[in-house]
This record gives sequence, structure tokens and C-alpha cells, in this order.
Amino acid sequence: MTESEFMALADATLHEIENAVDEAAASADLDIECSFNGNVLEVEFVDKGSKIIINSQAPMQEIWVAAKLGGFHFKRHDSRWIDTRDGTELFSVLSRLASAQAGASVQFAA
Repeated sequence: MTESEFMALADATLHEIENAVDEAAASADLDIECSFNGNVLEVEFVDKGSKIIINSQAPMQEIWVAAKLGGFHFKRHDSRWIDTRDGTELFSVLSRLASAQAGASVQFAA
């Protein structure tokens, strides 16, 4: 995959995550806000004072996630972003991380 193809795919994924966060926050009645700064998406849990940071890494062709529970790297395999360490899928990991930081069940669907 070329760098421009990766960047287009990563950007689309970050916007997909933003939409999933908005839907999850509305359905769980949680105060979660998203903001973009370049290729970085910040998901803020306003009531809890914590964030999950998600960004694209073009040189590695990965999406990186930083959360209270640790850092995670995801590479594209077929049509999904897969954790480079344990093979879990990005939205599944984000659901687990967001639930931990929100103190309530938060489910993200791709």
C-alpha cells in the first residue's frame, strides 16, 4: 500500500471511530467528546478527566492507540485493523478501553 493510500484509509478509519464514539456516547448517555488535530483523534471522557489518543503512523502504516491501560498498534489485514501483539480487532479494543475509562459499558461498532 502506498503512503497516500494508507493515509486515506487511516483518515477514513479515524472518522469512522469518531462516528462510533458519538453513537456510543449517545446510547450510553455519557459525556464523551472527540477532537481532531491533524492525524490525531482525541477521545475525552469529560466526567472522568481522561483521554484515549488515536493516531495514524504513516511510516509504519499503523494506527496507534494510547489509553490508561496501555499503548496498542494496529496494522491493516484484509478489511480490518488488527493489534500487532495479540490479533484483536481495533473496535473491540476501543470498546474495552473506553469502558474501562468511562466506568460504564461502551460498545463501538465499526
